Amino acid sequence: MSETPACPAYTMSPGLWALVWRRLRRDRVAVVSAAILCAYVMVVVAAAVGLIAADWPREAGVNYAPPGFVGADVLQTEVPSVQPSLSAVPEVSGIIDPLADVLSELRRGLTVAPAETARAGTLLLGGDKWGRDILKKTVKGTETSLVVGLVAALLAVFIGTVLGAYAGYYGGRMDDFLNWIYSVFTSIPYLLLVLAIAAVLNQKGTLTVILILGLTGWTGIFRLVRAEYLKHRSREYVLAADAVGASNTRRMFVHIFPNVSHVALVQLSLHVVLFIKSEVILSFLGFGVGVDTVSWGSMLNESQSELILGKWWQLAAATTAMAVLVTAFSLFTDALRDALDPRLK
Repeated sequence: MSETPACPAYTMSPGLWALVWRRLRRDRVAVVSAAILCAYVMVVVAAAVGLIAADWPREAGVNYAPPGFVGADVLQTEVPSVQPSLSAVPEVSGIIDPLADVLSELRRGLTVAPAETARAGTLLLGGDKWGRDILKKTVKGTETSLVVGLVAALLAVFIGTVLGAYAGYYGGRMDDFLNWIYSVFTSIPYLLLVLAIAAVLNQKGTLTVILILGLTGWTGIFRLVRAEYLKHRSREYVLAADAVGASNTRRMFVHIFPNVSHVALVQLSLHVVLFIKSEVILSFLGFGVGVDTVSWGSMLNESQSELILGKWWQLAAATTAMAVLVTAFSLFTDALRDALDPRLK
């Protein structure tokens, strides 16, 4: 009796990924975008291990220290000269001052204190209202926002892919039930849903923001993955896998998923951009990270009061860092989507 040959899994071959890599290398925009993303990732890793920006809460400059290319604030430097000195107190002749020794000690303390607490008049990208270096805050904010965007996007893609796979593969009641859950989530306005989950969790922090974004951002991924599974479940390679005894789970995630993985990959990169902007909005509204954590959203929240005083540098630093990352991610996503398109040769 001859042994039945096993049906090989219909997967994306290494040759296809080599073709995708060649397409990306020929696209100069994709190469530049990938280089920018790699630079951001290296900065985040260095900040996470404490190589850079570890002392970002330190008050390195004077309050609202301007950037170095702007120059020192004249009003800021003139303030100490206006303060009255204890040595200017007039002495009345013939009367013994019982506080003379105390005042002399205070005078000596005032002469030593400025040297001990000396702060820079300017910083490279300026300082905030406490004198903290905005460059270091921007680096730590990059770490927080990028980690939130990546982890929340991975969570959303995982939930949407698993639910979409079950709905599209099994159909019937399973499909009806999961579509009902999808309809409930999409019927609620997105911002209201985010604020409702934030109120239920009732605490601030990076993990809370990740859960909020991951639990609310899977719906679009679910719809796309479900459609792909509906299309692939009746293909010949799936039927052949069923004929040789492959389980449903193996057919779903070993045979079908590699052929729809490009959808999940593109959605992952799109949702990273979406969740970075969503984290900024949540932190700006006060539902984001805690007060002991800096992010681009918390920097923008602080810059509201600073703009009234004409201190624009914190807003400019956070906005520029976010704009460069989001633009690079968007351009790389477009190039990746084109490279994964089988209709392009």
